[in-house]
Amino acid sequence: MKAMILAAGLGTRLRPLTNDRPKALVEVAGKTLLEISLRRLRECGVCDVVINVHHFGDLVVDYLSQNANFGMNIAISREEDVLLDTGGGLKKAAWFFLADNNDEPFLLHNVDVISTIDLQRMLEFHNEQGALATLAVQVRKSSRYLIFDEHNELCGRQKGSDNAPEIARASKKSHPLAFSGIHVISPKLLPQISETGVFSIIDTYMRLAGQGGKIAAFRADEYYWRDLGKPENISQAVVDVEQGRVRI
Repeated sequence: MKAMILAAGLGTRLRPLTNDRPKALVEVAGKTLLEISLRRLRECGVCDVVINVHHFGDLVVDYLSQNANFGMNIAISREEDVLLDTGGGLKKAAWFFLADNNDEPFLLHNVDVISTIDLQRMLEFHNEQGALATLAVQVRKSSRYLIFDEHNELCGRQKGSDNAPEIARASKKSHPLAFSGIHVISPKLLPQISETGVFSIIDTYMRLAGQGGKIAAFRADEYYWRDLGKPENISQAVVDVEQGRVRI
């Protein structure tokens, strides 16, 4: 099984922790965010991983070499001049998933989230749904929401709760959910990415949903999840580990 870890971000919200390192190498309870993500992926059967890098990218490469790639086959997708965002980053690394003409779905995982979401169950759900992509979502407060219809398929998005939603397609009943930064994606979606340059993969999902493509919601309300994009969130994650709410 294959996966991609999105690790190229500048980590500006994590400063000063990222003044001398990429966010992927910020630590929680003695382990880097990158190691935590890799171990989670390996536990659910992932052997091959591509990691995009930009900010302090060479430090990530050296770190992986020093740790023998944590026993996994790891490729690097360098975003040298421009940070491509999630969609541009995935499009640049698409070769990694298309090289062997394998139709097995792959995982896309933000490096700066920690969770107990059952990735194997999510993969099984994705296959059952026959979706182009499946997104782990929860009912919780967020600065932006994805909107799903009565069949739990993507139909829109909304920034905050006070702004008008952007609708990809009409639905009889809809509900906003917060995205976790964890996706399961079918390789057949990759050739359908027509966006270019710097763009969010959510832009692609919205366009495809509007064209009738199935972007499904995997409800992850029962699982622990935390964004690690701020120093105070890192501190809270350490407490969560110490109190047994999450294992790393």
